[in-house]
Amino acid sequence: MKRNPRKLAWTKAFRKAAGKEMVVDGTLAFAAKRNIPIRYDRDQIAITEKAMARFEEVKQKRQRVFYKKRMANNKERQRQLDRKGSERKRLEEEGLVADGEEVEGVRETSKVFGKMKIRRKALVGGGEEEEDAMEMD
Repeated sequence: MKRNPRKLAWTKAFRKAAGKEMVVDGTLAFAAKRNIPIRYDRDQIAITEKAMARFEEVKQKRQRVFYKKRMANNKERQRQLDRKGSERKRLEEEGLVADGEEVEGVRETSKVFGKMKIRRKALVGGGEEEEDAMEMD
């Protein structure tokens, strides 16, 4: 069965499309295979090995920066989870919440994504009518 690689979470295509991996990386071009044979030269090989080490350093640094930028929002999310945990602990100490129950925190209203809100018209009689509803004659 054929599947779209950008929809399978374990593929490199998915990770790059989702912003989890670096898409543009100059070190990948350096590592590309070249089919041109070269004559052995000791000095050239030494220079190449130094350049490869330097490319690896640059790549590691770019990956660290990329990861830190991606995880920047994670701090706030973790702080909210910690608050929820401390609230749960406080309520358990007071005996208001059993061990298996969920603690309801303050939820933020999420914006609609991918769906349309149904607009409604307020009728004179107090009811509501959908704006896009088909009219019956």
